[in-house]
Amino acid sequence: MNYRLVFKLTGNVLLVESAAMLLPLLVALIYQENPMPFLATVPVIAAAGLLLSHIKSDDHFFPREGFFAVALIWLLLGACGALPFYLCGRMQPELGLFQTYIDCFFEAVSGFTTTGASVLTAVEPLPLCILFWRSFIHWLGGMGVLILAIALLPSLGGRTVHLMKAESPGPVVSKLVPKTSDSSKILYSIYCALTALQVLCLRLAGMPWFDSIVNSFATAGTGGFAVRNTSIAAYANPAAEIIITVFMLLFSINFSMYFLLLCGKIRQVFRSDELRFFLLVVAGSIVLITVNIHTLYPTVGESLRHAAFQVGSIISTTGFSSVDFDLWPEFSRVLLVLLMFIGACAGSTGGGLKCSRVLLLGRCIGREIRQIVHPRSVNVVKLDGRVVEEDSLRSVHIFFAAYMFIILLATLVVAMDNFTFGTTFTAVVSCINNIGPGLETVGPMGNFSGFSFLSKFVLSLCMIIGRLEILPVLVLFGRNAWKKS
Repeated sequence: MNYRLVFKLTGNVLLVESAAMLLPLLVALIYQENPMPFLATVPVIAAAGLLLSHIKSDDHFFPREGFFAVALIWLLLGACGALPFYLCGRMQPELGLFQTYIDCFFEAVSGFTTTGASVLTAVEPLPLCILFWRSFIHWLGGMGVLILAIALLPSLGGRTVHLMKAESPGPVVSKLVPKTSDSSKILYSIYCALTALQVLCLRLAGMPWFDSIVNSFATAGTGGFAVRNTSIAAYANPAAEIIITVFMLLFSINFSMYFLLLCGKIRQVFRSDELRFFLLVVAGSIVLITVNIHTLYPTVGESLRHAAFQVGSIISTTGFSSVDFDLWPEFSRVLLVLLMFIGACAGSTGGGLKCSRVLLLGRCIGREIRQIVHPRSVNVVKLDGRVVEEDSLRSVHIFFAAYMFIILLATLVVAMDNFTFGTTFTAVVSCINNIGPGLETVGPMGNFSGFSFLSKFVLSLCMIIGRLEILPVLVLFGRNAWKKS
């Protein structure tokens, strides 16, 4: 293990995080709020980053170092990102929020992993600079902090692909162009352009500038931290709901599709099996839920709007809410839980299993059935018209097995808090799939404040495991990863 290079990379990312805190500091100055939570935090993180980034090291950097570094960095991002929350709680105890560090850590990890689960019973009393930081870390974590660091800071040569593979969601990760740093810049350019477009659309729909910006950050990162206690429902703005629904779905699509569109390869985009599967699931779910809830609302149009918003929110793993869907009929609630597992497309900012994995798992089942019926036949699994290598299929099976095992184990631990099964199970599922709201106590109008110290820590780990798709965290805690050779 090349610890020196891992720590050097960690220092570079901490510098990016400290620089990112200058934006909420500016917000505090603009709105004449107490800037100390950020004034006290930025120098500490920047100093640690500078110290680590100047460590001398060689350039031996391989997959083990990449996975180890990514998991370590994401843990540190949550730990450092929690400091402004903690200082805010100490400096403004009258708010009754952020009273313990584990609450702050949970909130920061939820932000960076774009989960959107919160321990806060109310968000509107918080200073605007803290609300801005909560939403901004969604935006940072959505595309990936490591990818941002690769784009902004001197790269590690060709080895940066190991970082990209460890941080980027999906069963197969590839570069858009030969240089990883150029791929990162392209991804962030598309990301920024879509975010800016959403800000403009929300402002034209009548949403205030500040709310337009922070809600766009939360949508782009498919995170869901809202700045109103009742989420998007507080605005009572159908136009804004429709805009957010559209952008939640746009950010759920593999960003390489947008790159292909820019290159004029439209046919290749619509030949994507994953994209077609994603759109089919979205459309089918909206129709089914609309039919199921149509008696709850005055018109079919309103039922359709709420169904589309919640389907887009859950399958994209954003977690916004326009209504309390926990009050919907059981069929709609169960369907939303199933969408939590499916998730968005690979290569997007969304979480969940990813549509491509669900497709591959289904096709592997089909292949086994064909093999049983015709034992001598040669059957292969294809995606987008190309044969999927057996190594890739094996990794999908291992991922799914580890994913289910972690869900069951985490549910067992969290169950010690004696909440109902619906609360316990959906809390774990929503955290590992980076969604945010679950059902019952942790529903769209609930929160995670009632869980114990242990459960909050376990759920925080679930968020990181889900965001990094399991293997990097397993590598970090694996005994063999710490060996020098």
